[in-house]
Amino acid sequence: MSFVSVLEAVGKGFEKGLKWAVTYAVPVERLVGLLFPSAAPVAKEVADATSLIQSAVLLVEQKYAASGVQSGTGAQKLNEVMLLTEAAVTGLLAKAGVQVDSAYLQSVISAVVAILNVQSASAPVTATA
Repeated sequence: MSFVSVLEAVGKGFEKGLKWAVTYAVPVERLVGLLFPSAAPVAKEVADATSLIQSAVLLVEQKYAASGVQSGTGAQKLNEVMLLTEAAVTGLLAKAGVQVDSAYLQSVISAVVAILNVQSASAPVTATA
């Protein structure tokens, strides 16, 4: 089952669904290690930035799933996540000594989406509408 399919089921109860989705999200520490290996030991700012990206991805994915228009909207979702996170994430990463530009941040967001897709494929689906 894909991440989008899971979120379609979850999207019917948006607030309840977001809480459920976050419980199946990849732990931030694992994402930090995968996305920013040069930032070891893990800086609080990097963990906060990664958590912010993951939360924004989950929120945007769930929004689209709840409205039933998730297909073919990758670029729109990426733009929304960028609007929600770019300034804060760039600032947090700069504090940790990690300099990023918009293109790099878009790649990180895409990587988070890919990791969530893989993670959710192995997670049992127990949500009910």
